[in-house]
Amino acid sequence: MKKFLPLLFLVLLIPLLGACDRMPKLSPLPQNGVILAFGDGLTYGTGAGEGESYPSVLQQLVGRQVINAGVPGESTDEGVRRLAEVLADVEPDLVILLHGGNDMLRRFDAGRLEANIREMVRISREAGADVLLIGVPAPAAFFQTASLYNRVSADLRVPMEINTLAHILSRKEMRSEDIFPNAAGYASLAEAIAKTIRKAER
Repeated sequence: MKKFLPLLFLVLLIPLLGACDRMPKLSPLPQNGVILAFGDGLTYGTGAGEGESYPSVLQQLVGRQVINAGVPGESTDEGVRRLAEVLADVEPDLVILLHGGNDMLRRFDAGRLEANIREMVRISREAGADVLLIGVPAPAAFFQTASLYNRVSADLRVPMEINTLAHILSRKEMRSEDIFPNAAGYASLAEAIAKTIRKAER
């Protein structure tokens, strides 16, 4: 039996390696590329001081211009209405989409939330931008990313930071309030995003 174990291991490993190859990836950013950070208060930097939002930290880490287009309290309905104009003004190479927390807090319709996230991905791509989706944890779900983000990522082939934000918000030392990171939390999010961007450039 032991002599068959290496063969069995390879048989089980090959499908996993294939799945990794099918994972959506970002396109490499140009050296003068522009990044649009689009979302609500989590993008704006609520819970931290000036210059401590994740877009501010990310700009320092990746050496590209990062535009902070976060609006505290915004719903995804409002985000959909706002996005096209922001894209036209900024003309980004990459959109980092971090949205949906307010919809979940206010218990808006989950189907509408998912449809709006999909629409924002579509609008961004039609404007010629790549998209990186940030998974948002559902309230009172033990800081687990809401499943809709996984569906959007899989269905639309959108690269995603799956559990980074959920992990940050699960740690008291990285939260300023129950639903917002502090400076350390935003820095950790920026570092994870920067790692994903750098990986695409290899």
